[in-house]
Amino acid sequence: QVQLVESGGGLVQAGGSLRLSCVASGSIFRLYAMAWYRQTPGNQRDLVASITSGGSTSYKDSVKGRFTISRDNAKNTVYLQMNSLKPEDTAVYYCRETLGGTSYWGQGTQVTVSS
Repeated sequence: QVQLVESGGGLVQAGGSLRLSCVASGSIFRLYAMAWYRQTPGNQRDLVASITSGGSTSYKDSVKGRFTISRDNAKNTVYLQMNSLKPEDTAVYYCRETLGGTSYWGQGTQVTVSS
């Protein structure tokens, strides 16, 4: 059974930093593309950043230069380093694991950025 567990969310002041972690179990982690999404109340989940099994990354325009996605296959973990946080980054952040037509989601972690 595949399980994704996010951690690292919290309350931070604008301009601060947080690092989110997502630990995967039950899958061959190194084969999967990983991504971070975020969602605010009443809105759909938006893709924030993604990383392929080979390590190629892509980012939502509004987080380029501030957020960094990385993965440690030895630890079955994907990270999202978030710097220079802004109030508009406030959301529930979810990680997603994808291989072909199969995807799995974590339960989410709340990030709140105060102004």
